[in-house]
Amino acid sequence: MELIVDKIVFNSETKNINIVEKLIDDLSNQYDLHSDVYGKLLLGVVEGVNNAIVHGNRLSKDKNVTVQYSIDDKHIEFIITDEGTGFDYTNVPDPTKPENLEKTHGRGIFLMHHLADEIEFEEEGSVVKMIFNL
Repeated sequence: MELIVDKIVFNSETKNINIVEKLIDDLSNQYDLHSDVYGKLLLGVVEGVNNAIVHGNRLSKDKNVTVQYSIDDKHIEFIITDEGTGFDYTNVPDPTKPENLEKTHGRGIFLMHHLADEIEFEEEGSVVKMIFNL
């Protein structure tokens, strides 16, 4: 398979998460992705997009989220970019520690780390790259 690269851009409304869910469904069908990969993509990428909308852009409809993706024989990569100021991605509390179990925030990045085969933050945290092995 050749390298396929594309992107979508949408404003920061949570209803637009449906666009990303449909994209992942379409990619899964088009490339016959294994159900394990599909599940990891759906949870990981949707979590990343939700973080970009809610935490990065603070639900500002005037700000956009960009989702770039590339796929080849071995990997699918997603790059999610928001227009926020970023965050300290090196200092995220571990949601599995007893003192954090009842907190409602902080599980998304933990999940993303466990679902993606590689994850990298750039631009002070306003860009996240996730690579999933196929």
